[in-house]
Amino acid sequence: MRSPRLILTAAAILVMSTTSVAADDTITLPAGSQIQVQLITTLSSKTNQAGDMWSAKLVEPIFLKGKEVFPEGSFVDGHITYLKGPGHAKGRGEMRLLVDSIANPEGAKYNIVASLKDAEGANVKDQEGTLQGPGKDGKGTAVETGIGAAAGATVGVIAHGGSGALYGAGIGAVAGLVHGALKKGKDIIVPAGLEMTFVIPRDTTARRAGSGQ
Repeated sequence: MRSPRLILTAAAILVMSTTSVAADDTITLPAGSQIQVQLITTLSSKTNQAGDMWSAKLVEPIFLKGKEVFPEGSFVDGHITYLKGPGHAKGRGEMRLLVDSIANPEGAKYNIVASLKDAEGANVKDQEGTLQGPGKDGKGTAVETGIGAAAGATVGVIAHGGSGALYGAGIGAVAGLVHGALKKGKDIIVPAGLEMTFVIPRDTTARRAGSGQ
């Protein structure tokens, strides 16, 4: 017959083990934590709709109390929360994106919510993180990146102003082609390769997907 002390010791070990697993099931991230990603999915107000999913990868690791919890390269998934095509009045397409989850390289996926704060070379117009496309007069900002292997490297082109001044690594025919497309097209295009920064609005406990409540 087992002694009461042995039974209590075994029970204490089991409780400690359960607590450790539960701690691994959640990660608490403070308000203001930034999630910097590079988009994998190309999104457009012409081909997508609200609710469509998108994917990205972390370009900067996320630390918590000095410990790396999500390394560079972790997968980030999200969805389009709002999408408006170019109208007849202002003629600007608009899009809002939200982060839904982050998965580390080991495959542990954590549910989280973060809104867009900034996008490389793009116009993020409000606190809701609304991306805005070029207007009917060509004013505003649009971004194209990664224009094919023929450019020899990733190309970033920003077209803005009535004259559509160009800035970026691409020159010559490729830049001219992109510039013309941006002037004619009023839809907002968020291309694969675009770097974006999302922010967690409030202290959030990210729960590992499938871990239960």
